[in-house]
Amino acid sequence: MRVSSILPSPRSWRRGARAAAAALSVAATVALAPVQAQAQSVIRDTEIEGILRSWSDPVFTAMGLPPDDVTMLLIDDPSLNAFATVNQTMGLNTGIILEADSPNELLGVIAHEGGHIRNRHVLRNGAREAGMQPMIVSMALGALAVAAGAPSAGAALLGSSGHFGTIGALQYLQSQEGEADLTGARALDSAGVSAQGLVDFFEKFRAQEVFSDARRYPYFRSHPLSSQRIENLRRPVAALANHDAAIPEARVEQLALMQAKIRGFMNAPTQTYRTYTEADQSLPARYARTIAWYKDGQMERALAGVDVLIAEQPENPYFQELKGQILFEGGRPADAVPFHARSVALAPEAPLLRINLAHALIETNDEGRLDEAVTELKRSLAYENDNPLAWRLLAQAYGTQGLEGEARLASAEFYYAMGRQEQATQFALRARDMLQPGTNEWRRAVDIVLASGATPEDLQELDQRQGARQGG
Repeated sequence: MRVSSILPSPRSWRRGARAAAAALSVAATVALAPVQAQAQSVIRDTEIEGILRSWSDPVFTAMGLPPDDVTMLLIDDPSLNAFATVNQTMGLNTGIILEADSPNELLGVIAHEGGHIRNRHVLRNGAREAGMQPMIVSMALGALAVAAGAPSAGAALLGSSGHFGTIGALQYLQSQEGEADLTGARALDSAGVSAQGLVDFFEKFRAQEVFSDARRYPYFRSHPLSSQRIENLRRPVAALANHDAAIPEARVEQLALMQAKIRGFMNAPTQTYRTYTEADQSLPARYARTIAWYKDGQMERALAGVDVLIAEQPENPYFQELKGQILFEGGRPADAVPFHARSVALAPEAPLLRINLAHALIETNDEGRLDEAVTELKRSLAYENDNPLAWRLLAQAYGTQGLEGEARLASAEFYYAMGRQEQATQFALRARDMLQPGTNEWRRAVDIVLASGATPEDLQELDQRQGARQGG
């Protein structure tokens, strides 16, 4: 789970780094403590994102939200929380996934947050600032981990914007909560899903209404829960056509797999071993233990574990990815390449898997493989054109190839995706001077400079000054 990898189709997990940054800088999060929020990390994981999207997109469609327009963020935080903003950004803490007793409970929360988006519920009471660490945690891409621009194996992959500004804690009126409940419930029913999971989720935490804010889960600080609210939801849910619809067994298995993966990557190995004992030979338990062995430095045991998983499911791209990650972070990038390549072949529309492959190719230190790495990075950027890590690796590859103009342009794109316009402009100006005028790359460098507020006249004046200096 390197804070990185997940996309089942061209549909992005989130619309873009800058979009997510803008969303979080102006709004909301149910997940943050009301007075002082802790620094947070955003997780990218292709497998988990793909599962959540496959569940959620039909519900978004049913409520009239184009799925491609909804940005979803997975937050590395064990507390029970979720959030939604008016600019169609939704976030889920890992804690809310781990607390779900059924797929329909989790999907009920997602539908509720979608209801806030659909109903255009707005922020009130201003915004209380909360910091978010400038890093993205990647569950499945530990090998590609990068924190604040510096490599740190298994730490954080910049698969999304590294700068989220400030986040305000969002509080909704009780009436808006009820509206979001009903909107979500009806959308679930239209998508063929029982909305009883949302009722069950609220019932499970009914006691929250008598707690003080200090003791209450973050989710219920922002989403006040009351017995009356539950009763107002229970009656219409019971009357819905799909109230008694069975939960597909595949979804039950997917929830268990997501929970195992999150625990394996996010918990201490000793805790994972206690949660998933050797006596438990289920697939989720073996998956979690394999990840824990890898995190615990037991590389050979982890490799043996993942080999068993691959033998059972040779067409599973995420088991291939995990083996590539273990080998990469064990200092064997050349050995990792075939497994990352296999994961890409099995899930060709997952950009983060292509970034894994490109990173491994670069780290082989074989200059003959750089063209292949560049190709994979460009393909990943065709899906996520503001992925900072992809641009950073592309700058590295171009620099090694001696393509200085292209390297500086890729660095400009890196900073632009991170929301650091001043640095982006500086690199774009350098790239513009090195690239052939009139080429697509040259035009892109100019576009980045103009995005800083400069005008074509400013660039013309700059060219004249540079010409005068060179002539003198």
